[in-house]
Amino acid sequence: MGGSGSKAKGVWPFSGSGAGGDSASDGNEQSVARLKGSRSATPFVFTRRSSLYYDEDGDLAHEFYEETVVTKNGRKKSKLKRIQKNLIPQGVVKLDHPCIHVDFPVVLSEV
Repeated sequence: MGGSGSKAKGVWPFSGSGAGGDSASDGNEQSVARLKGSRSATPFVFTRRSSLYYDEDGDLAHEFYEETVVTKNGRKKSKLKRIQKNLIPQGVVKLDHPCIHVDFPVVLSEV
């Protein structure tokens, strides 16, 4: 669970040890300064990487299958074989509505 978050360390304004020394206050000042510097970044996500692929014919889908006929003991049986070669990823897609980034460190509403 929680596999969609990034592995990078977050910037938290209250990340000091709370020991009451100069080193703790310096750490808090630095983290708050870094947080203020990153305020120009928006918490919204406007694009995402698509999970769709194009095949050789230009069709767009998540998965592609081809029907194959297998003859076993004189009986014909059709099976679907998944195609995994010659597929081109769709790439980056613009979202219809922006969503909030997973790693946005602020509580939006409290119940």
